[in-house]
Amino acid sequence: MNVVKEDTVLIISGNERGRQGKVLKTFPKTGRILVEGVNLIKRHTRPSQQSPQGGIVEKEATINASNVMVICPKCNNATRVKHKLLENNKSVRVCRNCEEMLTAAN
Repeated sequence: MNVVKEDTVLIISGNERGRQGKVLKTFPKTGRILVEGVNLIKRHTRPSQQSPQGGIVEKEATINASNVMVICPKCNNATRVKHKLLENNKSVRVCRNCEEMLTAAN
C-alpha cells in the first residue's frame, strides 16, 4: 500500500471524487484507509457511558486505498508513488512528478 497515516490524499473515484483529506488510519491487510471527513455514514448508537444520550452519530467509513492518490507537498499535485532505494538499502516513497521524497507527515 502506497498510502501511510498523515498523508494528504485526493479521492479519484466514487461518490466522494474530487475531495481531499488527511489519512487517519490504514488497514494494510484489507487494503482500506480511513480519510478525515470523507465517506461519512450514520451510525445508530444506544446510550452508553461515553455517549449517555445515544442517537444517530456520523462517522467516517473506510474506502479502498486504490481510490486515492497522494498529494505531493512540494508540487501540490496528486501523484502516483514510486519507491526508491537509498544507499543504506532503505526504501523511500518518491513523487513521480518532481522526484521529491514523501515523508509520513506531509
